[in-house]
Amino acid sequence: MNYHGYFAAGSKPVEVCVVGTGAFGQSLMSQARRVPLMSVRVAVDITAERAAEAWRTVGAPARDIALCSTSAEAKAAFANGQLIACGDIACTLDLPVDVVVEGTGHPESGARHARLAVESGRHLVMASKEVDIVIGPYLSAAARQAGRVVTPVDGDQPSLLIGQTTWAETLGFTIVAAGKSSEYDYVYDPVAETVTTSGRTVAAGGLNADWDLGTRSLGDVLASRARTLAAIPPRTVPDLCEMLIAANALDLTPDRPDFHAPILRVSEVPSAFDVAANGGLLSGERRIDVFNCLRRPDELSFAGGVFVVVRCEDAAVWRMLAEKGHVLSRDGRAAMLYLPRHVLGLEAATSILAAGLHGVSTGAETPLPRYDLAARADADLPAGTVLTAEGHHHSIKNVSGWAVPASRLHTGAPIPFYLAANHKLTRPVAKGELIRFGDVEIPEASELLSMRRKQDAHFGVPARH
Repeated sequence: MNYHGYFAAGSKPVEVCVVGTGAFGQSLMSQARRVPLMSVRVAVDITAERAAEAWRTVGAPARDIALCSTSAEAKAAFANGQLIACGDIACTLDLPVDVVVEGTGHPESGARHARLAVESGRHLVMASKEVDIVIGPYLSAAARQAGRVVTPVDGDQPSLLIGQTTWAETLGFTIVAAGKSSEYDYVYDPVAETVTTSGRTVAAGGLNADWDLGTRSLGDVLASRARTLAAIPPRTVPDLCEMLIAANALDLTPDRPDFHAPILRVSEVPSAFDVAANGGLLSGERRIDVFNCLRRPDELSFAGGVFVVVRCEDAAVWRMLAEKGHVLSRDGRAAMLYLPRHVLGLEAATSILAAGLHGVSTGAETPLPRYDLAARADADLPAGTVLTAEGHHHSIKNVSGWAVPASRLHTGAPIPFYLAANHKLTRPVAKGELIRFGDVEIPEASELLSMRRKQDAHFGVPARH
């Protein structure tokens, strides 16, 4: 596709408001200066000063930045050509903004920002997966009613995987599996026999023997690797969250509630993510999963990219493609087609421009609430425990993610992970149990709770236990 033709210039650049100026927001604010079809002049964070600091970090002169605490101040500064820094999205709603990018990663605040964006007639780019996985389908439906769209964002894996999978489906491929690599590779030093990931190095004695699959059982090799690297948790909540957003858009199915999340070299992906009858891990086709990319320092990274595994339905053609370097399974029955990148806000413009210029989402037109990311206790949790989401991954101590069919909220239903986040348990939850909606104290004033109930009603989500 010729992007210049698709994104032909309109009468003026698409005006964008960025809400949340962390790593993603700053990467977008920085790259926007190089995108002629897009103008990013409005930034919102917890405080106006924090938003202003983000502007300074990406190279904006202090004299160009206006700290605004009222709508009138923001309008005056915008008319004066300044960069806007606000501590509340409400101050920006009278500005001529076309698209709001929600990138706070905070479930409750993000829900409010999303509601205000949609109600004020803006297109919404949802970078906060923590909001999207709980109420994304409802926000999309509400925006469509208002003649606007909600879209995931290129630069993050859900949107990129939706693009890769629908591209493959458009070409008539049979989808065996789809997914992503985890954010941080497992980098193996064969001399020191160590693996380094996310700044942490662990001993990996014996991994040389498991480096190649050869003719060995896939399950035996993966089990041995998992034992060797047991000190590294193979799953993160963000990975499961992102893939369930894609599953809701693509009608894909997790093969197990915590995903397989195997440790794989890139060449092994189509062998692992094939059906069990062909020696793979999966119980059926159209599955979604994550893998941990194992590589040497001199090998290329998968870079948290996305993949589809497709069925090789013409053996002669795929033999030719294998000779050209395409990655096939050991038995030649499946192949991986992949996109080894996701570059955060640096490529967000394609989603923003699709919405702002064409009123089109780079995700599903009508995402459905098929799956919830539930919360599972990894230790006994006493009543009174506050389920604080913290750190870069917004994880909750002693709680992991678990994929379950979506359920209408009721006392016995598994509570969505990020609806539970930052709230208190009213009852103890035993290790290995799912946390239920009735176990958590959530104020009725919660916007995330209100919109989740509206989503359940809008889509007729069934009650499950």
